[in-house]
Amino acid sequence: MKTQRHAAILDLVRRHRVGSQEQLRDLLRKAGVRVTQATLSRDIHELGLAKVVDPEGGARYAAPGPVETVAAPLAPLVANLLLSAEGVGSFLVLKTPAGSANALGSALDRHAWSEIVGTLAGDDTLLIVTRSAAARRRVAGRLTAMAAGAEPHP
Repeated sequence: MKTQRHAAILDLVRRHRVGSQEQLRDLLRKAGVRVTQATLSRDIHELGLAKVVDPEGGARYAAPGPVETVAAPLAPLVANLLLSAEGVGSFLVLKTPAGSANALGSALDRHAWSEIVGTLAGDDTLLIVTRSAAARRRVAGRLTAMAAGAEPHP
């Protein structure tokens, strides 16, 4: 049963733009596969599925592999996903739509801004650790400019 469910999940993720666990669960249900949210969450982890930037906007689940690691430009991703940014000291907390924090964090990690020490993503919250309070203000400024559609200065 588990092997069949895993095969169904991989097939659906490859054929559809699946942006959330709930959407995946609905697709599985339509395919005749009943699964609890907890089991689906474990399956996603076991299969190594990851949220990746969708070139058409937002984020989607993808199976591991080199084909799925296409890097989208950061500015449109920020414009689509950044809901708010608040910081204190060297910490910047970004809010995103549910299920999108990891995609935004991964994109920021790939761009390797010198001010950013690292990122930690939850479901809809992204913690950015910067080198200083001044670095945090610069990062926040660049991100909010991107979100507003302006071209930020590096």
